[in-house]
Amino acid sequence: MIPVEHIFYVSVSLLVTGVVLILTKRNALMMLMGLELILNAANLNMIGFNQLHKPAWDGQMAGLFIVIIAVCEAAVGIAIILQAYRHYFSSVPDQISDLKDPW
Repeated sequence: MIPVEHIFYVSVSLLVTGVVLILTKRNALMMLMGLELILNAANLNMIGFNQLHKPAWDGQMAGLFIVIIAVCEAAVGIAIILQAYRHYFSSVPDQISDLKDPW
């Protein structure tokens, strides 16, 4: 059995890695990857706190909900990034400056 503290350490490391990716990378796909790591850190926290309260299934149900939200967020995010790349020929968010077609 893995101690709960180890699960929390892995969760904190995922959270820090995700925040660093979001703050340092300029590519939209890497930013999306950082957001996914943050959601996985939250998921690990839910599972870790569920181990502290054995008879309850609340943490596992919340973890399942977070996984479903993460999949939907990734699908929509990748679709938006692909459309922006087709239009602007770049995946760097700073180079996408207008919200509507110039012509």
